[in-house]
Amino acid sequence: QVQLVESGGGSVQAGGSLTLSCVASAYGITYRGYVMDWFRQAPGREREGVATFDPYGETNYAESVKGRFTISRDNAKKTLNLQMNSLKPEDTALYYCAAGIVPYGITQTAFKALDWLAESRYSIWGQGTQVTVSS
Repeated sequence: QVQLVESGGGSVQAGGSLTLSCVASAYGITYRGYVMDWFRQAPGREREGVATFDPYGETNYAESVKGRFTISRDNAKKTLNLQMNSLKPEDTALYYCAAGIVPYGITQTAFKALDWLAESRYSIWGQGTQVTVSS
């Protein structure tokens, strides 16, 4: 069973920065066949997709974090990172790392047509790391 373990959460003031990391227990999960994503869930709100790193090396971001967050992947270290800058109080949430399996045989065109910020695409989840931003 593949496991994902997040770290790097903490408390910062608005305008500050944090870097989250997610370590996978299996090599292949961060290289091919999987889409990696960061999600977050604030109290009383639904979990939302924040940033995606796909097997083609492309990234996608929720509108609320574009220009402030950067997702990256280190295949050798089996890690997925999320650099968060210019943090706002509304970024306060429990942040999760997730892995979604790319359907076998799917074309790149079909792959790009899917919404990879959708929670339903992901079947492997970490336990989460808390990020708190104070004003």
